[in-house]
Amino acid sequence: MDKKQIAIIGAGVAGLLACKNCLSKGFNPIVFESGPDIGGVWARTIKSTRLQIPKPMYQFSDFPWPDSVTDDFPTQKQMINYIHSYATHFNLTPHINFHSLVKQISYDGPSSEKWTSLWNGTGEAFPPEGKWNVTVENTQTATTKVYTVDFVILCVGRFKDVPNLPEFPAGKGPEVFRGRAVHSQTFAEMDHDAAEELVKGKRVVVVGFGKSGLDIARECSTINAKLPDFTTGSRKAGLEYPCTIVYRTDHWKLANWFPMGIPFMNILFSRFTVLLVHKPGESLLLSLLATLLTPVRWAFWKLAETHAKMTLPLSKFNMVPQHSLLKDANSGLIMYMPDPDNFFDAVKKGSIKLQKSQHFTFSEKGISIEDNKKEIEADVVIFATGFNGVEKIKNLFESSTFGHFITDTPRVGLYRESIHPRIPQLAVIGFSDGISALYTSEMSSRWVAALLEGAFKLPSINEMQKEIVRWDEYMKQATGEYHYRSFLGALEIWYNDQLCKDMGVNPMRKKGLLANLFQAYGPMDYAHI
Repeated sequence: MDKKQIAIIGAGVAGLLACKNCLSKGFNPIVFESGPDIGGVWARTIKSTRLQIPKPMYQFSDFPWPDSVTDDFPTQKQMINYIHSYATHFNLTPHINFHSLVKQISYDGPSSEKWTSLWNGTGEAFPPEGKWNVTVENTQTATTKVYTVDFVILCVGRFKDVPNLPEFPAGKGPEVFRGRAVHSQTFAEMDHDAAEELVKGKRVVVVGFGKSGLDIARECSTINAKLPDFTTGSRKAGLEYPCTIVYRTDHWKLANWFPMGIPFMNILFSRFTVLLVHKPGESLLLSLLATLLTPVRWAFWKLAETHAKMTLPLSKFNMVPQHSLLKDANSGLIMYMPDPDNFFDAVKKGSIKLQKSQHFTFSEKGISIEDNKKEIEADVVIFATGFNGVEKIKNLFESSTFGHFITDTPRVGLYRESIHPRIPQLAVIGFSDGISALYTSEMSSRWVAALLEGAFKLPSINEMQKEIVRWDEYMKQATGEYHYRSFLGALEIWYNDQLCKDMGVNPMRKKGLLANLFQAYGPMDYAHI
């Protein structure tokens, strides 16, 4: 029998993992990557970007970090070298088509409306009928080719390609601005020298205070601080050309991952922490236990908040969030701040300015905030306002029905965060996120590969939809307005447990009750699945 052809869209970390796991099961994957290189968001990014979590939690389970990388938070260059080494080690590159932009995917097979109870009509990955047609443009030759495949895995991510830009009233948008306005993606993908030239000797406004906003502001401040002094007294160029961060909401920031000497990762990734929270599909006993342990959960997170306020001058600069640290943890909005003294020193001196505002408009000379009550002059405005990942997935489908299935709820409803119950022969990996995106994507890709292999069947469509609702309700309760982010948060181990049970693998990966309960679970615990 011929090998089944699997199309994988995207050669970021998730795409490479999907390719490797499909190969391990004997399938024939072909990866379409629109860019010239692997690595996704790591391929081209801001010069000073580093990994935000300790590297033991961000590594391939069967390909650990080399001993030569000693920093707990590797640089972008070290990260991309590591990803390349992984692809070389498992011989993934021959399966990747670069400069291959997927324009559209269309399904040729029975309508999913005819399914009575099972996904694909059978509960298996490959029904008797059905193929996907993948239309791919070679961006170097401007030629188009259609590939017919047995299954599609979307690994397009949610932090790239379709910028999320605010809307403005007529005559008050970037078109009236005499300077330059770009999205953070444009800035990140620039050659490092070109990026420096864009902001050097310029007054920059960064819109948004997430990870990208912080990195860009620090980059601008560092670049302009190197300029020679002007003749106006003792003022530095960094003060002459400040970077202003305009943002709506404060989120919790951490100075390190070891508050009071406690490894924060060990707490986030331990089974004991999972016991503290209510979980979708939990038993009555686990529900009762989570309720009884509520004071423990409250005390821990209050202690973490207190430590954050003690180690960072959040109160001094009016940066204390109005919501709990737990909510940010569940939403994936906690920010690790490397070298925080450097950042807050820049704020204190004025080379970085912070401005909270719920909305703003453009003017010729810059931006106006709070209904034109304050004008901020600028030469460059950079939108660090994120991406519209849902729209990116929707736009891939030729079928408006499938596109509607993706967008019919704020949070894309996927069974096991990978399968839509009404879209045939297709999986999504890397869209639902975790504290370690690589860790989450690796477990998802193993589960999808096992499904393709026929190691298990999916439950009925009705059961899958009920499970999706349970997870959706949990995320709404845990994160409120941020539940659309599909962030696993405290449920990382609980999620992995469900995948392991489906695959027929023991989810208890450590030896002994205490180790399973209190030691942190990480990628290496799942190396031999």
